[in-house]
Amino acid sequence: MTPPPFQRFLDEQREPVWRFLVASVGREHADDCFQETFLAALRAYPRLRDAENLRGWALTIAHRKALDHHRARARRPVPVDEVPEPPAGHHDVGDALDEQVAWARVRSLPPRQRAVLTLRFAGDFTHAQAAAALGCSEEASRQAQRDGLKTLRHTMEDD
Repeated sequence: MTPPPFQRFLDEQREPVWRFLVASVGREHADDCFQETFLAALRAYPRLRDAENLRGWALTIAHRKALDHHRARARRPVPVDEVPEPPAGHHDVGDALDEQVAWARVRSLPPRQRAVLTLRFAGDFTHAQAAAALGCSEEASRQAQRDGLKTLRHTMEDD
């Protein structure tokens, strides 16, 4: 199956890639990763021979760009005048702050757990689709999701 014109590919994959990147790196860094994702896809598109799973291909590139972002960010010190106070109390479920806190915790997980949870819950992927996008078995995808959710539950109980 030959790939469609790049503009059609971009139009079809824009929304799932954007949601994935917002969940992976946060809204403030998603724009840069989004651009890097589609620039990399544009460079590789002429060599693409099989267009059977373009969504998985685009999300794999996005996942790698998100990993690159996390690696680069880990190497940069962030100067602050004062260490901020931790948030007091527990926030109501459904609150926007709660969602930001939850996704921040997801971003602190190991790469595979972070990617599986992001694909499953932000990208609405099945376990099989997430496994295909990450290049692992479906069971490995399920296990990474279990481990990630377990870690998130423990960190939420500690608060």
